[in-house]
Amino acid sequence: MAATMRAWQATAHGEPRDVMRLGDVEIPEPGPDQLLVRVRATALNFPDVLLCRGQYQARPPLPFTPGVELCGDVVSFGAVVKGFGEGDRIIGTTSLPHGGLAEYALVDAPDAFLAPTALDDVHAAAMHIAYQTGWFSLHRRANLQPGETLLVHAAAGGVGSAAIQLGKAAGAHVIAVTGGAEKAAVAAKLGADLVIDRREQDFVAAVKAATGGRGADVIFDPVGGDAYAGSAKCVAFEGRILVVGFAGGTVPSPGLNHALVKNYSIVGVHWGLYRQLDPALVTEAHGRLCELAAERVVQPLIGGVLDLGEAAEGLTRLGAGETVGRLVVRP
Repeated sequence: MAATMRAWQATAHGEPRDVMRLGDVEIPEPGPDQLLVRVRATALNFPDVLLCRGQYQARPPLPFTPGVELCGDVVSFGAVVKGFGEGDRIIGTTSLPHGGLAEYALVDAPDAFLAPTALDDVHAAAMHIAYQTGWFSLHRRANLQPGETLLVHAAAGGVGSAAIQLGKAAGAHVIAVTGGAEKAAVAAKLGADLVIDRREQDFVAAVKAATGGRGADVIFDPVGGDAYAGSAKCVAFEGRILVVGFAGGTVPSPGLNHALVKNYSIVGVHWGLYRQLDPALVTEAHGRLCELAAERVVQPLIGGVLDLGEAAEGLTRLGAGETVGRLVVRP
C-alpha cells in the first residue's frame, strides 16, 4: 500500500475556499530530475490564487495541489539529480500538480537552491520568488542606479516589500504607494523614504511634488489598472515602468504615443523566463540575495504563519487584497 500524506487539492476552478479540499493523498515519486521534499514551510503567492481560479498561464490538470514556493528538506531524488543530498534544506518553486500545500512536494532539480543559512524556515520560504522578481526587475530590466527615485506600488505586499528593501540596498530614493494606514505604516518600517496612502492622496501629484516635478525614474508596478495609468503620468524623462503583474485585475492598454512623447520605457518582467532561458542568471541572483540576507539587508516581511488547515482561507484573503507581506503555511 502506497504511503500517504495530508495535502490540499483544488478540485475545480474558483475561489480557493470554495474549490480546495484537504485530505489524504499518495506521496508522489520523484522523476529522474526531481527532488521529493518534506515541506517545512510554504509561502502563499498570488499565482496560487490564479491557479485555483484557472486564470494563470499554466493550468495543471485537476485535481492539483497549489503552493508554488517552499522551504523543505530533500527526502529522495531521481537518478540524474546532481548537487543535492538527502537532508539538504532547500528553497525553490514546486513542480505542479504536486505543490507545497502538503506534507511533501516535488521540485525540479534546476528550480531548487540551498536555503539561505541566515533565514529560518518561514522567512526562507518567502524569499525566492519575490526577491528574485525584485532583483531582476530593478537590476536586470530597469538598471536602477544609486540616487535614482524608485516608486513601488502595492508596497506592503510580498513583491512590493521586497522591492523596497532591494531598492534601498541599491542606493535608490524609494517612494512607496499603499492602500490604507496600516499598510502605509508597514512600508515606512521597511525603509521607504516617502509613503503615499493612495486612499488619502493623489499619488501622481504627491510623486511630482516630492521630485520637484521630475517624476520617478523607475516604477515597480505589480498592480496594473489605475496604478499603471497614474504611473504613466508621473514617470520621469528616460524613466522605466516595470510591468510586473496585474494584481488589480485589469490589464492596461497603454498608449505608445504617450511613451514616445514623454520618452519613457515600458518594460515587461517575466521572471519565469529566466528559469527557462538563462538559469545561470537565477543562480547568480540567488547567491547575491543570500549575501544580502546574511548582511541583514533584506528579510521577507511575514504577515502571518498559518497551519496547513488554514491554507485555503489564507489564499482567499490574499486574493482579496487583505494581507500584508507574506502568509506562510507550516504543515
